[in-house]
Amino acid sequence: MALATEIIGGRLIDGSSFLPASKMLTNQRVGMVRRNKFLGSPVLVPSQQIRRQEQLKRAVRAPVAAISEDIIKTNNKTTVPEKAVNFKVRAVVTVRNKHKEDLKATIVKQLDSFTDKIGRNVVLELISTDVDPKSKEPKRSKPAALRDWSKKSNLKAERVHYTAEFTVDSNFGVPGAITVSNKHQQEFFMESITIEGFACGPVHFPCNSWIQSKKDHPGKRILFSNKPYLPSETPAGLRALREKELRDLRGDGKGVRKLSDRIYDFDVYNDLGNPDKSVNLTRPSLGGKKIPFPRRCRTGRLPMDSDITAESRVEKPLPLYVPRDEQFEESKKNTFSAGRLKSVLHNIIPSLKATISAENHDFSGFSDIDILYKEGLLLKVGLQDEIWKNLPLPKVVTKIQESSEGLLKYDTPKILSRDKFAWLRDDEFARQAVSGVNPVSIESLKVFPPKSNLDPEIYGPQESAFKEEHILGHLNGLSVSQALEENKLFIIDYHDAYLPFLDRINALDGRKAYATRTLFFLTPLGTLKPIAIELSLPPAGPNSRSKRVVTPPVDATSNWVWQLAKAHVCSNDAGVHQLVNHWLRTHASLEPFILAAHRQMSAMHPIFKLLDPHMRYTLEINALARQNLINADGVIESCFTPGRYCMEISAAAYKSSWRFDKEGLPAELIRRGMAVPDPTQPHGLKLLIEDYPYAQDGLLIWSAIENWVRTYVERYYPDSSLVCNDKELQAWYSESINVGHFDLRDADWWPKLETKDDLVSILTTIIWLASAQHAALNFGQYPYGGYVPNRPPLMRRLIPEENDPEYANFLADPQKYYLLALPSLLQATKFMAVVDLLSTHSPDEEYIGERQQPSIWSGDAEIIEAFYEFSAEIQQIEKEIDRRNADPRLKNRCGAGVLPYELLAPSSGPGVTCRGVPNSVSI
Repeated sequence: MALATEIIGGRLIDGSSFLPASKMLTNQRVGMVRRNKFLGSPVLVPSQQIRRQEQLKRAVRAPVAAISEDIIKTNNKTTVPEKAVNFKVRAVVTVRNKHKEDLKATIVKQLDSFTDKIGRNVVLELISTDVDPKSKEPKRSKPAALRDWSKKSNLKAERVHYTAEFTVDSNFGVPGAITVSNKHQQEFFMESITIEGFACGPVHFPCNSWIQSKKDHPGKRILFSNKPYLPSETPAGLRALREKELRDLRGDGKGVRKLSDRIYDFDVYNDLGNPDKSVNLTRPSLGGKKIPFPRRCRTGRLPMDSDITAESRVEKPLPLYVPRDEQFEESKKNTFSAGRLKSVLHNIIPSLKATISAENHDFSGFSDIDILYKEGLLLKVGLQDEIWKNLPLPKVVTKIQESSEGLLKYDTPKILSRDKFAWLRDDEFARQAVSGVNPVSIESLKVFPPKSNLDPEIYGPQESAFKEEHILGHLNGLSVSQALEENKLFIIDYHDAYLPFLDRINALDGRKAYATRTLFFLTPLGTLKPIAIELSLPPAGPNSRSKRVVTPPVDATSNWVWQLAKAHVCSNDAGVHQLVNHWLRTHASLEPFILAAHRQMSAMHPIFKLLDPHMRYTLEINALARQNLINADGVIESCFTPGRYCMEISAAAYKSSWRFDKEGLPAELIRRGMAVPDPTQPHGLKLLIEDYPYAQDGLLIWSAIENWVRTYVERYYPDSSLVCNDKELQAWYSESINVGHFDLRDADWWPKLETKDDLVSILTTIIWLASAQHAALNFGQYPYGGYVPNRPPLMRRLIPEENDPEYANFLADPQKYYLLALPSLLQATKFMAVVDLLSTHSPDEEYIGERQQPSIWSGDAEIIEAFYEFSAEIQQIEKEIDRRNADPRLKNRCGAGVLPYELLAPSSGPGVTCRGVPNSVSI
C-alpha cells in the first residue's frame, strides 16, 4: 500500500471505510501493463508495476475479512454437484451515524432499537444477475435481517458495521442488486454493503444513500453493485429493476415533494419573488419565451395567493426540497450553518449600530475598514453584555465567543497580506484581470474603436468614444494599428451587459453605475497596464454626452477621477463575475445536466459513475441560493449595484452569449481571442498573453480531465455506434437540452452526440465546469473581495463633472467622496460575511483526483487503475503550479507583494484558503 499512498495521497486510501480483504480476486490482470497516457504521471519500472498491480487487486478486492473466510474456503473446496445445494453467504453493511441528534431523533432511535428485536427490522434480499429459467424472474435469496441493530444502536462510532446472512443455492449466480426494507421509524445512511461467500470473490455495493422508513416510502429500495453495465449489456436479472429504479427517480411530475423523496424533475425559476409579502418583492419568472433561463429542480410547492404563476416561498431556516441524497452531509451542513451564524452575527452588529445611533454609517477613512480585521465589529461598536442578552439565542452567542476567539472579527483578506496598498496600483488592477477571481472576461481587442451590438435606435451610437489620441502615448511607440496587429491590446467590455439596465439601476436608491470598457496594453515584460476607461450612460437625448473617457492620471485631481473610474470598472466586474460567470455559467447551467443524469441514466451506467462525484451537493447549494442569495431582497440584490435587476442581467447573458459548445476551456479562450489554435503547442493552443495564470494552469487540468475521460469512454465505447445506440446516454443528453435548456433547445450550436469524440468533449466540458472553472471563480471571492475597495460590489456615486454641484465637494475632500461612493458599513460587512462563507472549503470536501471509496466505486479494475493514474497526474500538476508560482519571470504570479496564483492548485485544507479544486459545485 505504500506505493499507492505515495502516488495518490493518504486521503484517497483512507477514504475507504473497509478493512483489507483476506483473499484476492481471481488474478485476471497479472502481467497487464497499461500504457501511461497522462503527461506528467510517474513512470513505473517493471517491479513497481507489479507492486502497483498487486496493490490494485487488493484495493478493488477491498473489505471484510474474517467474517466469511471459512465460507470461502468451504465453497472453494466444494465442487458443484448436479443438483443445486444451498449454502450461506454474508453481508457486511456499513451504516454512518449522525454526529448530533436532537431529542426527538434520540427517542425514535431508542424505539427502533427496541422494536428491532420483535421484527420491525431492516431486511435485505439478494438479487442475482441471472433469471430463473422456470419462473422467468430474477433469482432471489431468502430475506435476511440485519443483526445486532439493538445491541449496536448506542455505539458512538462514525461508522457501524452490521451483518446479515443469506441462504442461496449453488445455481444462484452473481448478485447484482440488493433490495432493502427499513421497518424502523427513522431513516439511516447506508454507506456500503459487501457480500462475501461467492466463489467469484467479494461483491461491493457502494450505496451512499439514505434508506427511508417503510411508513414514508412503502416500496423496497433497490441498490446495484459496483459493476458498470451499458443498457444493452444489462444482465437479464437486472433489466426490470434498472427500469423501475429510473421510473421511481423520475416521478410523475405531480404533487408537492416531501423532504424524504428521491424524485428529480424540472421547473422554471418562479420562486425568487414574494408578492404575497410585498408588491416590491415581485420578480419575473426566469425560464420561458419572455426571459430564457436554465431549469431548476422542481419542488411542486403551491402557488402564491397573489400570483398563481409564482411558487410559494419557503424561508430560512426551513429547508427547500432537493432529493434526499442531494442534501448536505452533516459536516458540510455544520460548516454552512456555522458560517451562516457568523454571517448573522456580522450583520446583526452593524444593524444594531444603525439603530443605536442616528449618525450615518459610512466609512470615514480607510482605517475604519482596517478596524474590521484588527479589532472586529464588537470592539468597534462596544456592545455591552445587556445588549447581548436581548439578542436571540444569547447562550449560543456566548458559547461562540468563548470557543472561537475572534469570531466577530473578519479575517484579513489575502489581497492585503503581502502589500496593503497593492490594490491602488494600476499594475495590480490589470494583474487581477488575468489572475484574480474573474479571469474570464478579458478579451483580445480586434477592432478599434470597439463597437456595441445593441440597437442604436434605442441605445445610441454603436461606436465607442475611445479615440487614438486617448491611447497613443501608452503604446510604447507603436501605432494603434501596429498594436492591434501584434496582439498588444486587450479589453474588458461590460458596455452591452449593463447599458440596457442603467436607467433602472440608477433610479434605485443609493445605486449608481456606468457601463464600462477598459483597454489594456501588453508590455514587453508580459504584464498588462490599463490605458483608458470608457464610462457610458444611456443617452438622455439626441445630442447628449453619454460617454466619457478617462485616461491615466497626470495630477492630483485626475488621480482621484482615475481611482473612481477603476472602482466603477471593478463594480461592473464584480456584478458580471457573480451573476454571469459564476452563477449562470457554473451553478445554473449545470443543474439541467445533473437532473437529467439522475432521471435517465441508471446508477449502473458507466457514464453516471464517471459523473457522480461532479454532481455532489450542486442541487442543494443551488436551492440554498434561491432561498437566500438570488431571491428578491436577498444577499445578491442587497450587495450588488444592479439590485432587483441582478437576475435579469444573468438571464440576458444566457440569452445573448451563453453557448455550451464554447464553455470548454480551449474553445472559451479562442472565443475571447486570448488564444489561437497551434498544433505545435502542448495543448494545441498558443496563448496571446503567455503569463496568463488562469489559462496556463487551467490547460493542465483540462488536459488531465480530457485524458481521463477519453480513457474511460474508450473502455466502454470501443465503437462509436455504441454511443448512438446507448438509449440512456442519448436520453440524458436530449433531456438536458430539450427540457433542461428548453429555451435554447433550437440553437444550432449544440454539439451532436454521435461519436466517441463527441462524448469525450461533452463530458470533459461538464467536469471542467463543475470542478476547475467553478473553483477558479469561487474560492478567491473573500481573498480578493473581502477588502471592499479592491472590488466594490456596488457603487453609490457617479464621478462628478466640473459643472456638477457635487464637484466642489469632490475637490474639497476627494477621499471622503471616494468612500461615500463605496458600499456603506452595513452593505460592506454583510457582503464580506457572505463571500467569506462562499469562499470556505468544508472538512468533507472531495477534490479533483479523489473519490469516496476510491478502490471500489467501480467494479472495473482497469478503470480503478486509470483513475489512480489520473490522481497521480493531478498531483504532478500541483507541483508544476507551485514551481510556476516561484518563477520570477512570471510577473503575474510572482514578485514583490504579488499573490501567487493558487486558485487552480488542486488540493486544500478546510476554510478560506484561496486554493483547491473540489470535484463539484458544492458551495
